[in-house]
Amino acid sequence: MTLTLKDISKRMRDIDFTMLSTRAEAGQIAARPMSNNRDVDYDGTSWFFALEETNTIRNIERDPKVGLSLQGSKSLLGAPGIFISIEANARLVRDKQAFRDHWVKDLDSWFEQGIDTPGLVLIQARADRIHYWDGKDEGEIVL
Repeated sequence: MTLTLKDISKRMRDIDFTMLSTRAEAGQIAARPMSNNRDVDYDGTSWFFALEETNTIRNIERDPKVGLSLQGSKSLLGAPGIFISIEANARLVRDKQAFRDHWVKDLDSWFEQGIDTPGLVLIQARADRIHYWDGKDEGEIVL
């Protein structure tokens, strides 16, 4: 069965954490878990909050190509859930209205001053290509 972007969006709503991969200064791949905060009316764009003085932000400033990896929960029968790999271009957003638009209460435990946290940055990752594996089904969506 071929999945659409709408199908992928529906499946992503059940996956909170994404591995966000960037290219480090010496060319290595650096990956870290990032919460999508269930902000997934997925149109090909993912949103993540980070702090200005992190390797994540420095890496994106140097090279905006990023990778996102997601894995869904096991099925009731124990089969692996969906695997999703996304190639994207990242953009750093420093606009408080954008912060408000994507803020959820759960972020307060990570950023105690909310959208007024010094050095807060919103990462917008716009997909170029999505590859998925769902049981024996596999496919690609190019945006």
